[in-house]
Amino acid sequence: MARGHARMLEICDALEQLADDLPSHVDRLRCLMLGNSLVPLIDACHRFEERSVFLAFATSRRNAGIVNRLRAEHVQDRCAAEDLSEALLAYGNGRPIANPEAFGYMLRALFDSMRRHIAFEQDCILSALPGPDGR
Repeated sequence: MARGHARMLEICDALEQLADDLPSHVDRLRCLMLGNSLVPLIDACHRFEERSVFLAFATSRRNAGIVNRLRAEHVQDRCAAEDLSEALLAYGNGRPIANPEAFGYMLRALFDSMRRHIAFEQDCILSALPGPDGR
């Protein structure tokens, strides 16, 4: 999970850099690379979390509610990533950015949401699970 979080935070940093470079200094190749990797990375991380980590964490009724909320955030982030990937790929393939403010908002909304979600998982989920030594 730590590796997945690290990779997703790298993607967040790259998305933030794109947002900062708008409207005139956006690298089309970087957009293509991010557009092609964003959804598969999110899917892989979420799949691992839902199949492994959440099952171990959801042992009490209270934790089950937290897990349900995190699963709902996964769906929201996945949908936002799909939309953003389409925009990244379109720009990477030569289409102009019609509305730089809206594009910047899409970028910032996703990386802010992902960072907040990861921080919560690190603070509340990982700290509650037993370590490799069983404690």
